[in-house]
Amino acid sequence: MKNLVNHVQLIGNLGMDPELKEFDKNKLARFSMATNESYKNQQGEWVNDTTWHNIVAWGKMADNIVNKLKKGSRIALNGKLNNRSYETSEGEKKYICEVILQDYMIIPKKEAETAEESPF
Repeated sequence: MKNLVNHVQLIGNLGMDPELKEFDKNKLARFSMATNESYKNQQGEWVNDTTWHNIVAWGKMADNIVNKLKKGSRIALNGKLNNRSYETSEGEKKYICEVILQDYMIIPKKEAETAEESPF
């Protein structure tokens, strides 16, 4: 159960091409990912709810992400949540919640289309 303390699993589509930043001894890839949930409202109508997530990958995983994924790619991922804050040049404090990518799997287009047809 120790591995469940801070564990995130998501299936969704990339909202942008991954961006790569290189540092002296490390690399960082960032991208946004949309997850969709369907449910029936009180009127019995199907509603689609989209949530956006900030995803980051470090090191060799960052290179892998940039080389294999692009906007619209459908993936399943495992990671952990990371909350951080920073101060803007105007002195305003900003807060960010990110998923630190640990592992992912590309979902082939045919499977992704089938999954999207189901309202569940």
